[in-house]
Amino acid sequence: MKGLFPFLHGWLLLALLAAGGCRPDADVRPLEEVPGISVPANFPPPVYGVEKNPPTRAAFELGRTLFYDPRLSRTGDVSCGSCHQQFVAFAHASHQLSHGVENRLGTRNAPALQNLRWKPTFFWDGGASHIETMPLAPITNPVEMDETIDNVVRKLNADREYQRRFAAVFGGSGPIDSYQFLRALAQFTAALTSANSRYDKYARHEAGGTLDAAEQRGLQVLRQKCGSCHAGELFTDESFRNNGLDRRFPLDSGRAHITSRGIDVGRFKVPSLRNVALTAPYMHDGRFQTLGEVLDHYTQGMVASPTLDPQFRQPNGRLGIPLTPEERQDLLSFLATLTDEEFLRNPQLAEQ
Repeated sequence: MKGLFPFLHGWLLLALLAAGGCRPDADVRPLEEVPGISVPANFPPPVYGVEKNPPTRAAFELGRTLFYDPRLSRTGDVSCGSCHQQFVAFAHASHQLSHGVENRLGTRNAPALQNLRWKPTFFWDGGASHIETMPLAPITNPVEMDETIDNVVRKLNADREYQRRFAAVFGGSGPIDSYQFLRALAQFTAALTSANSRYDKYARHEAGGTLDAAEQRGLQVLRQKCGSCHAGELFTDESFRNNGLDRRFPLDSGRAHITSRGIDVGRFKVPSLRNVALTAPYMHDGRFQTLGEVLDHYTQGMVASPTLDPQFRQPNGRLGIPLTPEERQDLLSFLATLTDEEFLRNPQLAEQ
């Protein structure tokens, strides 16, 4: 689920208003425990609280089926799970740019889908601002799933098993609609919570949460030299930054793609570092294959442009973040502690 074409932006906002309007929920059954619903002790309050779409087991399982159903695409070949694979934190393994219908290529790397409940905006450019309307972009994007919501709903209504399951979750005997579809899918995507890495257990003083000396030094390096962007327990401040990748951005203007403001040219969403050891390739266009290449960029590869984030300009005029060889190695050691094996292997998040 990558960026959003400009012509989609306006009607996505209208869809958001519709999804958040006064329509009452048909699913009023008591909250049932499903994966990823409880707020981890070391996490902040979520943006998308459970009260906004009360979870149930049936709704979660319906959302999971939708996430892995390739019929959401025009050709019936591409599902959400095609580009968001669990074993790499729902990123796209070894793909610089993800392949959509008919093997079409987009312009951006598919980001990991994790801890979406805590995000105020989505995609590299922030083109969606609600977890429930987020899927509209990849579904309708011509180089991703290339389908219309009307056709998706038509397919769902033609399937008797979907009819039965939607009726069980939302009640009533009417046809499945886009509102129900988006709400059900959000039940699954909101449950993609990664919070049980070795670092998390260290932060919560739980069993198995031991960090060795190098990893603890690496944590301090990250907090001192990277923490202004990769902040807090989510390891992102959810801001948009120009981190010196290019001098000009003629093919992808980043945040300016949405805002049309010159100040936003070349600014992209700061990604979380959780599971970062597994989510290569890196950056919005997947240009770096390894974390070593990423650190090379930050220490000696940055280039200047009008919107380059000021923090990357050192007092001596140089660009980047200075790291000694020891700091670099310690930082890499710490980043490995952010891998959450429980999240990557949870059978409840896998295709059934």
